[in-house]
Amino acid sequence: MKKIWLSLMAVLCLAGFSSRSFADEITKMKGDVMGEAGKMKADVKGEADKMKADAKGKTDKTKADAKGKADEMKHKGDTMKEKGEGVKGEVKGMSDEMKGMSGEMKGMIGK
Repeated sequence: MKKIWLSLMAVLCLAGFSSRSFADEITKMKGDVMGEAGKMKADVKGEADKMKADAKGKTDKTKADAKGKADEMKHKGDTMKEKGEGVKGEVKGMSDEMKGMSGEMKGMIGK
C-alpha cells in the first residue's frame, strides 16, 4: 500500500510539474510569437514607408519635369511674341510707306 501511495504521489508530482512546465512553455511560445509578429509588422511598415518614399520621389520628379516643360513653353511663347512684335513693326512701317506712296500717286494724278 505504501508503494502505491508513493507511486501515486510521484505521478501527481510529475503531473503538477509537467503542467507547470507546459504553462511555462506556452508562455514562452506566446512571447516568441508576439516578438516575431512585432518584427514582421516592423518589416511591413518599413517596406510601406520605402514604397511611399519612392512614389513621392517619382511624383516630385514628374512635377519638376512638368514645370521645366511649362517654363520652356513660356520662353518659346515669349520669343514668338517678341518676333510677332518685330513683324508687327515691319508691317506698320510698310503700311506707312504705302500710305506715303499712295499720297504721291494721288499727287501725280492730280497734277
